[in-house]
Amino acid sequence: MAVIRSDRPLDWAQVAAVAAGEPLELSADARARIVAAHVLVEQIVARGIRAYGVNTGVGALCDVIVSPTEQRTLSRNILMSHAVGVGAPLGVAETRAIMAAAVNNFAHGHSGIRLEVADQLVALLNADCLPEVPAFGSVGYLSHMAHIALVCIGEGHVRYRGERLKGREALQRLGLEPLVLEAKEGLSLINGTPCVTGLAALALARAARLLDWTDIVAAMSFENLRGQLAAFDEDSLALRISPGLNLVGARMRIALTDSGILAAVIGQRTQDPLSMRTIPHVHGAARDVLTATAEVVNRELASITDNPIVAGTPDDPRVYSQAHAVGASIALAMDSLATAIAQVAAMAERRLDRLVNPLVSGLPAFLAEPGGTCSGFMIAQYTAASLVAQNRRLALPASLDGGITSGLQEDHLCHATPAALKALEIIDNAGRIVAIELLAAAQAYDLQSIDAPSAPHTHALWQRVRGVVPTYRDDRPLADDMSIAFRMIADQAPPPLPNPGQIGPRPATSADNTGLLARATVANLAAANGVRTTKGGMAINDAQAAAHMA
Repeated sequence: MAVIRSDRPLDWAQVAAVAAGEPLELSADARARIVAAHVLVEQIVARGIRAYGVNTGVGALCDVIVSPTEQRTLSRNILMSHAVGVGAPLGVAETRAIMAAAVNNFAHGHSGIRLEVADQLVALLNADCLPEVPAFGSVGYLSHMAHIALVCIGEGHVRYRGERLKGREALQRLGLEPLVLEAKEGLSLINGTPCVTGLAALALARAARLLDWTDIVAAMSFENLRGQLAAFDEDSLALRISPGLNLVGARMRIALTDSGILAAVIGQRTQDPLSMRTIPHVHGAARDVLTATAEVVNRELASITDNPIVAGTPDDPRVYSQAHAVGASIALAMDSLATAIAQVAAMAERRLDRLVNPLVSGLPAFLAEPGGTCSGFMIAQYTAASLVAQNRRLALPASLDGGITSGLQEDHLCHATPAALKALEIIDNAGRIVAIELLAAAQAYDLQSIDAPSAPHTHALWQRVRGVVPTYRDDRPLADDMSIAFRMIADQAPPPLPNPGQIGPRPATSADNTGLLARATVANLAAANGVRTTKGGMAINDAQAAAHMA
């Protein structure tokens, strides 16, 4: 289903949907706003109103006047000089997300580009003819959009149907002509915060899915490690004011409903280690950060982030040369989300360590076959520890990196796009850590010594894992299994949490009543905190909708 940019700005979930492959359309009113803004630029040029990047140079050259005959040259040269990205190209989803966010920004009607420019970007996007965009080289927002815009004028390169083509050839295959840019269009194409907002929308979608997976994988580890269900007591958790915490507590109660393993160990310990009993607190805190980040990204998508902004009427055109293109708020939000996901992943590694450690697990050492010839998951835990350390390094705030560019004209930098890129890297690393925990938890069920059934929901997930990966016996490279598990987490939604009445043929028990109560808790959270449930009973909030719609 096409995503339509209408009189309302796109939200992050819509940008994520376009990133995942949905087409993008401009409504009639959005197209009219783009046309009206271009008329304002024409009037600014005709009247000689000084406007940054329209009839002046850019950056530290902002006081150099550019004559009307040179303004087309200025627009083209801006793309050439700002296309300075380095490193491997962004992926398909990342590029699509940035392009969608850029079109959304133009549709506000304050950029001043011609409609043909927006249509060119939409055509490339919907044909999946995607510019080659080097990932690195931006302190803010310039280089990525410059590489995208190059293709519109027949320069640069694209990936199209498995081929790498020059921009001009790609346009020819689509029946399009290279554009000759008019006044301000070069600056409009590279300006604003579409790059970071597009990447941020993608980060939100991936983080939402990861957190859903992390909850149920944590439930598997908790069950195998014979935790005390009192950690998820509804009345106790309600004393802590946190929508995310109480949501995760309800999810854990549902996931572990009717666990014979946990019923067999009730009361055996006063309390469990923190990596087990603070699952609602840590996962819930990350969900609260996710919700807050989604609000920031939606505000950014609803904002005009050009410099300059054109406004007013054709009779009274106005130019606002503000710093709206600086993404301080979204840089801080991306740093916060990155740290939250890094913390969730760090705790997942701690549970993994407990699963493989015979001193605390009650399971065979390293979940390996006995006898000393097998190492099992010993070294897989090393990989997880390495990724946790890498995340710790990446989680240092990009928004504080600073720097000075453009001859002291740009003497404060927020590094919003680098903040989003490292958040995406942390989310990927976290997914690999949780994938290793998932494999270890599945292996732990195979070796579990307690003669009692696991919870129906965790049992169903164990079956799903065993459907693609058999029990590990040091009989194959473990890295292959880890890759399969990571793709499962990155590409698929986790099994939906069931309604308590759907979890199995067993007669109602006190555990089933606990599940019903948990289900009611999810419904209560829906009313109080904007949470809704899917048909399968999965609790989600507005900041997670796209991951479940995908």
